[in-house]
Amino acid sequence: MSTLPLSFKKEGVVERHQIEGNDPSDRSFSRSILVSRTANGYTAKVMYEALTVEGQPQSTIGGAVKSVIEKLMGLGFRRMRTRPNFKGRRYLAEKETWVDYPDQ
Repeated sequence: MSTLPLSFKKEGVVERHQIEGNDPSDRSFSRSILVSRTANGYTAKVMYEALTVEGQPQSTIGGAVKSVIEKLMGLGFRRMRTRPNFKGRRYLAEKETWVDYPDQ
């Protein structure tokens, strides 16, 4: 495991997570959340139809994903869950555990 400070590591997409849930009109959806490394930590972004939601910079990947989830919940999305599907270019073959986010 590298111990280089975050500022010395390459910026860009580092993980892709799958998100599933219900949109404000109660339709089921499944999309990808792109998690990127930046100079300030990690940010996550998801696109749903014409909507793009980007979370606040966080110190962890999990925090970045949760930041996007919280913004989506504020827009009326419900019953969401996520799991990592790619770490770098490595496909995780859907073996990762789902993380559920209770409705607020």
